[in-house]
Amino acid sequence: MKKTSKIRHLFPGGNTTQGFFSYYDNILRQDEATRIICLKGGPGVGKSTYMKRIGKAMEEKNYDIEYLHCSSDPDSLDGVFIPAIKFAIIDGTSPHVVDPKNPGAVDENVYPLGIFFI
Repeated sequence: MKKTSKIRHLFPGGNTTQGFFSYYDNILRQDEATRIICLKGGPGVGKSTYMKRIGKAMEEKNYDIEYLHCSSDPDSLDGVFIPAIKFAIIDGTSPHVVDPKNPGAVDENVYPLGIFFI
């Protein structure tokens, strides 16, 4: 029997009466990660689309996937986590600002320029 992907949809942050609360730093610990990519860029450059494509491609390879959704817009994707390979790609722009802690070693910023629609 062929294994199917286990898909989870989560909200790792949200607006509260005391401002934005975030679990983004807890998605994947630095000392466990193989790679964490923080996407930076304005609206419409393709961050969410790119992450959806990565998640779909990994689903097709039967990896378990955690889709991290935006609390203010559930259709917008703020991250994808693939536990088996300890890989996360996260929207690092406001309000859930996520910056690399060990740039180049484990995590890095990527600045998409709308090239993901090609």
